[in-house]
Amino acid sequence: MAVIAGAAVRPARAQPRGAAARAWLRFRRNKVAMVALGFIVLEILVAIFAAQIAPFDPYHGDYAATWQLPSGKHWLGTDDLGRDVLSRLIYGSRVSLAVGILSQFVLVIVGVPIGALAGLLSGRFDYAVMRVIDVLSSLPSLLFYILLLVVLGAGFTNIILAMAITGWIGIARLVRGQVLSLKETDFIRAARAMGGDTRHIVTVHLVRNTLTPVIVTMTLGVPGAMFAEAGLSYLGLGITPPTPSWGQMIGLYQQYIQTFWNLTVFPALVLALTMLAWVLVGDALRDALDPTVRR
Repeated sequence: MAVIAGAAVRPARAQPRGAAARAWLRFRRNKVAMVALGFIVLEILVAIFAAQIAPFDPYHGDYAATWQLPSGKHWLGTDDLGRDVLSRLIYGSRVSLAVGILSQFVLVIVGVPIGALAGLLSGRFDYAVMRVIDVLSSLPSLLFYILLLVVLGAGFTNIILAMAITGWIGIARLVRGQVLSLKETDFIRAARAMGGDTRHIVTVHLVRNTLTPVIVTMTLGVPGAMFAEAGLSYLGLGITPPTPSWGQMIGLYQQYIQTFWNLTVFPALVLALTMLAWVLVGDALRDALDPTVRR
């Protein structure tokens, strides 16, 4: 610590270097988002270690303990087959989180290259892609999911496939708009002048500069995918029994909500809190990754 004219001068706090470090610093300042992120991380850990955490086998029923309300032995009660509700909620997190996260990765893998090529090549390819996007955008998503699952059948893989067929259009449109604004910049012209081919320009320059809105869109898309899976499972077109799913648990026991409220209230509460946490993290991530934000 230096002393100048009798006054102590504190050394300036080092500022984080790099865009990622600055974004993380801005994100950490949002206490609500940090709590939501901790909740998401906890749920992911619970899903990974469900076999070690669940107090009972979620598939095995105790017929001597059916239709029980929350108690000391079964904290969230049991269902009509005597299966522990808490254990089924824990195992159900695997399905709901997997659908939400994996579906977004599939959408990015499909949508980012198509959007980048459409914006870069323009012309007939861009026109054809935009017409396909217009047609798919006119279809109600949930109705399309229902029709497709009626044809293909219920199941985890078919849910991901149904979401991928129409879900990529939002990512593709977003990336296309970003590429259209970037491809006339000086660094893209320089890459072309130096002999860079289309693949190099897309992967090295354009995709990297569109990652910020894509990451935010992925984060905000997870709760939407989880809600869609819950709705399909609620209608009996999602995850097939006995595999537990939050939406499936709500749909199976909705008629007993006045007497055995625990069978629907707890899955609905967990689903609502999870969706809220992802939305809060997505909003905070959008603010943190925005270089114009100064807090």
